[in-house]
Amino acid sequence: MRCPFCGHDQTQVRDSRAVEENAGIRRRRSCSSCQARFTTMERTQLLHLTVEKKNGDVEPFDRAKLARAMGHSLSKRAVEPSQLERVINSIVRQLESLGESKIATATIGEMVMEALSALDPVAYIRFASIYKDFSNPRDFEEFVSHVNPHSLATPTDDDIE
Repeated sequence: MRCPFCGHDQTQVRDSRAVEENAGIRRRRSCSSCQARFTTMERTQLLHLTVEKKNGDVEPFDRAKLARAMGHSLSKRAVEPSQLERVINSIVRQLESLGESKIATATIGEMVMEALSALDPVAYIRFASIYKDFSNPRDFEEFVSHVNPHSLATPTDDDIE
């Protein structure tokens, strides 16, 4: 592994730990040249996933982009980062287990919608407003009318600002 600080290609592993429910390894490394310490992450990758967008463009799957999109929807909600990480891991495993290397954005969007509906109903509606391209209040009203009213969380004092 090349040192990100000096570029030297001889580094030593100081510590290794399983992460993400044993689906990855976090390694603490040190450079034998400049003595800098840094962390690397290794994840099992079954397939090299690509995403086919609605306009036909194809780009590499970006786990960080998925995390950002879900994170925006979950902003100021009572969901722990570890819960979000488990959901993201689950979605990535589902995508890899499809057996296809090219995944349509619609497939990813539906998986995210399903995961968010179980995790947090408000985040589910927030994500849906972007994913389904709501353009006016009537779109929200129509969508929310189909959401199970028993699944909607009651806001806590922390949610009200």
